[in-house]
Order: sequence, then structure tokens, then C-alpha cells
Amino acid sequence: MNHLVKGAEHPTPVGAVPIRRELNAVPTLQAYAGGGRFRTTLCMRKKTRKLVGTAFLILSTVTCVHGQELDAASRWATIAAYQSEVSPNVVYGVANGHELKLDVVTAGPRSQVRPTLIYIHGGGWAGGSKEEYSWFPLPFVTRGMNLVNVEYRVSSVALAPAAVEDCRCALRWIYQHSKEYGFDTTKLVVDGHSAGGHLSLMTGMLDAAAGFDDECPGKEDLHVAAIVNYFGITDVPDVLAGKNRQDWAVKWFGDLENRAELAKRLSPMTHVRNGLPPIITIHGDLDPLVPYQQAVRLHEALSHAGVPNQLVTVPGAGHGSQFWKPEENLKAQKEIFDFLEKYGILSRDKL
Repeated sequence: MNHLVKGAEHPTPVGAVPIRRELNAVPTLQAYAGGGRFRTTLCMRKKTRKLVGTAFLILSTVTCVHGQELDAASRWATIAAYQSEVSPNVVYGVANGHELKLDVVTAGPRSQVRPTLIYIHGGGWAGGSKEEYSWFPLPFVTRGMNLVNVEYRVSSVALAPAAVEDCRCALRWIYQHSKEYGFDTTKLVVDGHSAGGHLSLMTGMLDAAAGFDDECPGKEDLHVAAIVNYFGITDVPDVLAGKNRQDWAVKWFGDLENRAELAKRLSPMTHVRNGLPPIITIHGDLDPLVPYQQAVRLHEALSHAGVPNQLVTVPGAGHGSQFWKPEENLKAQKEIFDFLEKYGILSRDKL
């Protein structure tokens, strides 16, 4: 049974959380950063180290200093500037001669174990880079989480299922280097947008029996504590052929003979079962690239399987949260933080 949400052109499923266009949200350090809308003319698209350093500078300068005391944003930026560590382009594996790299940002001294966000960028499995989307995970760092920003092989380098295999290898690397960087392996959250949302789902939902861990075998039992899925593909065959066909999906499979069977194996819907980690999905109901109904179907399947999950619907929104209104990104980020707090991954303590 569906009910209509004011301002939406489509019904929102029961259990989904709508974001109303008329929201008057108050910008905060955590949520405003999630919108990716900082007013600055500084260069922000070069190296990860420069990006993080610029973030600290911006967060320090956009806030007010009252006398001798700093506000919360400036305090965080100042402490982070001197205590955080950035390790760019760490090689986590080599596949067919191609070095696979990731960036690590520790929210403080490595000796302290912290919840850790694993971020996987989007780009239709065909483009994008970890540097291009380095801003997106920033709100999580302000909550004291470490960050691992993952690069993977896009379709021009290797066809499916290479991207999924790479992300699973990155997860194993995180387990193997948890003591070195202070990753809390009981509080790992995997997050991504679009194709990155799909890869986040696959990274967190798969088990070894699925057959995508052969490139980096190990003894670790890989699990994550939660998955954040921003409008990710949940039904790959749906975008590979038919009315929802997308060229970028076709490109990922190329001329593989077993593409239909492989597409099904690479669909998060195929791997829905009891015992999965909590999953939150954020999706605009006018998305022209990844159908909103894919998010609805995942929500319903997870609920039927008894998996804790939440669908946050953004009425009237299309594909790409960087194109959403600021208040929509603020609301979405708050829903995510509330979700992670509910399941004990983040503390309710404020900055």
C-alpha cells in the first residue's frame, strides 16, 4: 500500500522517508559539507592531500571566531589539521599489471581505533576517479570517522566483474591493515553514489561463496557494519537491455559472451538474504538514469528478508546529489547519521 508525499509526483512506499522540498534546514558543519557546496575559488580537484588540506582551510575561514574562543567548525578544522594524517595513492593490489590505489585519511592519531568509511566513487563503471569525488565523504570525517577512498578499474581498463573484484580486494586490504591505520573492523561503513552505490552494495552484501574474491584470497571473514547506497544500480540486467538500457552499462560488459548471466550475478537484488548489514538507500524519484523503482524493489526485498533498511526518497529529484537542493542534501545526510547512530556505528555525541 502506498501513500502520496506532498510535493512528489510518485507514491512513496510505506517505510520510505520522504524529503520535502519545502524543508528549512539549518546548515551545520556535518550536513552542509555533504552538499558539496562550499563557496570557494580555491583549486579543489588536484591531489587528495591538497583537497583535504583545502577542506581544513575552508572550514576554518567560513566560520566566525568569537573573541579567544573558536566555534565548533573551526575547532574541528584546527585539530584535524594537526592530528589527521593523509596517505594518498596507497597500492592495495595489482591486477593484470594495473596498480590499484586508495587514499587513507585518519581522523586523528593512528593509535586510536575509529569507525571507518569506505567510499567508492561513481561514473557508470566507466569513468570518475577517487580524486574527483573526494568531497563527498567529508561529512563522515567531521564525525570522527577514518576514510578510505577507493579507486577501481573502470570499463576502459577491464570489463565486468573487475570493479566488484577490486572493491572486495580493497575491503580485504582494510582488514589486513586495520591495526596500522586504526580501522575499527566492527564499524566499517561502505558508501557510494550511482555505480559507486552499486559497488558499495556488492562489497557489503557478498560472501566468499559468490566467487568474486578469487583475485585476493585470504583468511579474513569480510563483513561491514552498514551500507550507504546513493541511487545505486540494484538490478543490472534492467540497465543492460530493454527500456532502461544505458550505454555505460553496455560498455561495462563489452562483448562478454556470458553477459546476461554475469549481470544477474552482479545485481545486489540477487544477493538479498537474511543476515545482511543494515542498508540505507537515498534515491530521487525522477532519476532518469537509475530507475527509482530499483530502490523501491530493493527496499521491499530487504524488508521481506528481515534486513534492517531504510529508503529515503527525494521527491522530484533526478540523478546526482550534487544537483539536488542544499536542503535535500542536508536532510539526506541527517537521515544517514541518524541511521548509523541507531545501529551503534556512530556516537550521538556532538562535535
